[in-house]
Amino acid sequence: MIDPRTPILVGAGQLTDMAGPPSSERSRVAFCADAAKAALADTGAAIGAEALGRKVDALAVMEFFSDISPRFASPYGRSSNPPKSVANRLSASPRQLLYSHSGGNMPQYLVNRFAEEISRGETELALICGAELLRSTQNARRAGMKIDWNEDPGGGEPTRVGDSRFGFSEEEARHELRAAIHFYPLLENAIRGGLKRDVDSHLKAMGRLFERLAAVAKDNPLATRREGYSAKALSTISSDNRWICFPYPRLMNANAIIDQAAAVLVTSVEKAREWGIPQDRWVFLHGCADGTDTWVVSERDKLDASPAIRGCARIALDMAGKKVADVAAFDLYSCFPSAVEVAMQEIGIAEDDPRPISATGGLPFFGGPGNNYVTHSIAEMVNVVRRKPGSFGMVTANGNYLTKHSAGLYSTEPTKGAWKRQDPKIFQAELDAGPKRKVETKPAGTGTIETYCVTYGKDEPERGYILGRLDASGDRFVAMSPADPAVLADMLTKEQLGRKVTVNEVAGRNVFQPQ
Repeated sequence: MIDPRTPILVGAGQLTDMAGPPSSERSRVAFCADAAKAALADTGAAIGAEALGRKVDALAVMEFFSDISPRFASPYGRSSNPPKSVANRLSASPRQLLYSHSGGNMPQYLVNRFAEEISRGETELALICGAELLRSTQNARRAGMKIDWNEDPGGGEPTRVGDSRFGFSEEEARHELRAAIHFYPLLENAIRGGLKRDVDSHLKAMGRLFERLAAVAKDNPLATRREGYSAKALSTISSDNRWICFPYPRLMNANAIIDQAAAVLVTSVEKAREWGIPQDRWVFLHGCADGTDTWVVSERDKLDASPAIRGCARIALDMAGKKVADVAAFDLYSCFPSAVEVAMQEIGIAEDDPRPISATGGLPFFGGPGNNYVTHSIAEMVNVVRRKPGSFGMVTANGNYLTKHSAGLYSTEPTKGAWKRQDPKIFQAELDAGPKRKVETKPAGTGTIETYCVTYGKDEPERGYILGRLDASGDRFVAMSPADPAVLADMLTKEQLGRKVTVNEVAGRNVFQPQ
């Protein structure tokens, strides 16, 4: 007997549009609703997809890039209440209307949260969805089109969920470090240092790693880049694969300029039976966890590690009574190679492990629809375990700069007994008690480079950044390169890890000079 309050995923829908023209009717919230309708149809419910849609009593939409990033701001307007806009298109009247704060962890976080509510009888049917239309937005801009995505669906403001803090410190921002394209390359060179690899051998290793994702995308009709890039192509600098921020060329970056949407539905065994959802559509959440690493990258004790990923995987597996060896497939968050490398290290997946590390093809090749990518991960993992009944698949989710983490372990095999998870506050207290590094905001004197990156314009390097340790105190510091092309050329041709520098304040910023 399965406990009737056991939470299950019963529907998954995904959309990728590579050619559709932009229009006022095809807004972000409309695209979300289309994915939701696909998920409702996927349930095979005897009462019908439309009737099931009216049963949704908790609806969450992932925050759109256009609402959080000046780079992706849309000139075409927005819905004042995205979850309400989606609900109206489904003729639903949810008790909860949630709009997430930024974070790639949020889809899995919300599955975990709704599963807990369902197990307690607080929620009956939860819908998690999201979409991005950056391809359409870009095309409409170029064509000078007039599009109106403004919408007031009523219901006032939605409830916000998640962590609204910026992912960087004032000290990092003072030195222009605010974006993923800065922090993940910094983490990457720290990983390389820990592996004791030179630049060339590590670039080739990253190519081999992402070749695995490209191969999955090649066979996925929903992927946006289906070329099936080889390791050599991925690690060779060319006009089609130029440097974006060293050590990452273009094809090792998440691809955000896409039109994609996804949705998943979570309910209880009891309600699935009541609504006539066949058991072969049921997917059980056997284990789950959430945790946040040291918030500020420059304050982390180790730049090539993630205690939160390690703990999330352990807690999810322990909850299910499983080991890493029992997992048949993974979808590891893959915005950049460093995210995958750290996850594999912390979970215990060897570099030559033959098991899939992506169900979709990853953010560079499947597509990187902002905060909603992991909804696609979960939807695709639902398909993976349905195709192999009784197998287990793990999804990892990552927000900010390897900061906010969630994990879920899925299978068609029923869970045993009452569904109950460990209070996430217990693990978070453990993480918060971990060591942190002091960051000196007025460093002066000599130090050693711990990690570095070099940003590029269209054709040329523009600026170098380092995280270093002061020789006198051992404290960490953040610094920028001087406005000297020779220093940038030196950073790109010589090993910088462990290199001695002098650092001083110049015009309000810390500037380093290699010795």
